[in-house]
Amino acid sequence: MSRRTCLALAVTLFMAAPVARAKDITLPPSGDNQVCSVTQGIGLVRVSITYSSPHVHTREGVDRKGHIWGELVPYGLYDLGYNNCKECPWRGGANENTVFTVSHDVRVEGQPLPAGSYGLFFVAGKEEWTVIFSKNHESWGAFWYDPAEDQLRVKVKASPCGYREWLTYDFVERAPDRATVTLIWENLEIPFKITVDDMPGVYVANLKQEFRNAQAFKWENFRDAAEYCLGAHAHLDQGLLWAEEAVSRPGNGVENFQTLSTLANLQRANGKAEEAGRTLERAMALPTAGPIDIHQLARSLMIAGDNEGARKAFLANAKRFPNQWPVNVGLARAAAISGDMKQAASHARQALPQAPDEANRKNIEDLIKQYESVPAKK
Repeated sequence: MSRRTCLALAVTLFMAAPVARAKDITLPPSGDNQVCSVTQGIGLVRVSITYSSPHVHTREGVDRKGHIWGELVPYGLYDLGYNNCKECPWRGGANENTVFTVSHDVRVEGQPLPAGSYGLFFVAGKEEWTVIFSKNHESWGAFWYDPAEDQLRVKVKASPCGYREWLTYDFVERAPDRATVTLIWENLEIPFKITVDDMPGVYVANLKQEFRNAQAFKWENFRDAAEYCLGAHAHLDQGLLWAEEAVSRPGNGVENFQTLSTLANLQRANGKAEEAGRTLERAMALPTAGPIDIHQLARSLMIAGDNEGARKAFLANAKRFPNQWPVNVGLARAAAISGDMKQAASHARQALPQAPDEANRKNIEDLIKQYESVPAKK
């Protein structure tokens, strides 16, 4: 075979071989509909929406105001004229799918939505709209929409609003366990509510995972986790376990006033009043416990509704630290708990010159007025 023939054959084989296609070049988005993303935290839950944002005016300057709803975005399902999608919803934006992503299980308008990413679609209506969360979130627009892939559909109400040139998603209402997402464009807004059933449970699950790491080497972390459960009035059984870890975890637990008082509060919250009482006695007997520590402990008992436990703590504080700040304030509160307002006012007046600052002085003056305003018992 001649050299020329071999060369021709090689060229032919090269041309016939499949050629890997390079990535498409990067150009401006179709229609100049810029890609946007908004993320909102609901406690530990993260909700994000990524979308392409169309505008009321076209690139050529044509004003489509008054022609968006029911025209550019038809009411109901409609035929896109491509890919055999005869009854398609609106993509909730432009270009690729609008993608709704949530990090944890939530509820949308009261209906469950598992954690994950979804194509966000809408069926427009003059008043009532349908919001669709599709398991397919990786397609272009609604051309490949399939109702069999719906994860959730909810009904919502649209309402008029101030003019918005660019389609925008915003979180207009926010709370520790809920938020409201609103699609806003032209003079219309379409809101839908997201709620978390058990936000303390989300934090507790996360804490459990963190305690499988270096966070488990500090007693302060266990105490803080226990205090979280106590303050949230939730998962108190788990809070008690963490309080016990803070006190007695091998190698890391510490028996101090902070850990023991937290343990006592969690024992009481779990219905273990006798154990709580014994733990409080251990806390108040510690050499490092000062009059302010014991006073604050007694106040926390009052706030928790354990007035008798608070009264005993105030009296124990006075016995151990007589006439020290804020012992006389505690004696005043103990007397008030017993119903002796005259004695309460007397102790409060003794505490007045001991006040370390103006805020405490004002507080004591208010207590005196409060005690003196109560009619004496006959």
